[in-house]
Amino acid sequence: MSPKKQARKAAKGAGSESKSSKGFSAEEREAMKERARELKSDGGEADVLAKIAAMSEPDRGMAARVHEIVKAGAPSLSPKTWYGMPAYARDGNVVCYFQAASKFKARYATFGFSDKANLDEGEMWPVAFALKRLTAAEEATIVALVKKAAGS
Repeated sequence: MSPKKQARKAAKGAGSESKSSKGFSAEEREAMKERARELKSDGGEADVLAKIAAMSEPDRGMAARVHEIVKAGAPSLSPKTWYGMPAYARDGNVVCYFQAASKFKARYATFGFSDKANLDEGEMWPVAFALKRLTAAEEATIVALVKKAAGS
């Protein structure tokens, strides 16, 4: 083997630690597999409700309430799953989603928006919110954001 090839091979292997320390986590790999399955199915509201039912508390209660809020506040958005999460889309494009805390072993659930959401406000605006509990105040904020995001 030429010295150049040996150097390239050594450089390629240098710093390559175990696969567990680099790359995607098991949870991320599972989310990608779920996304591949979703692309093969027509996954609508029944799939969203099944994902919510499979969650543990308090994620399940928050996700169910978010589902009700989005359906009531932005009926133009269609429920679908997205990387195994409940999501709501316009013309097939996800506008907002609920990510359970347990999905990636986080300390809080997330309610977020994609770039398809009409939330633009100046040069910078929030697109994801941590949720530990849903009170009337958080629900009111979600209603307003979902309506704005959907262009309602």
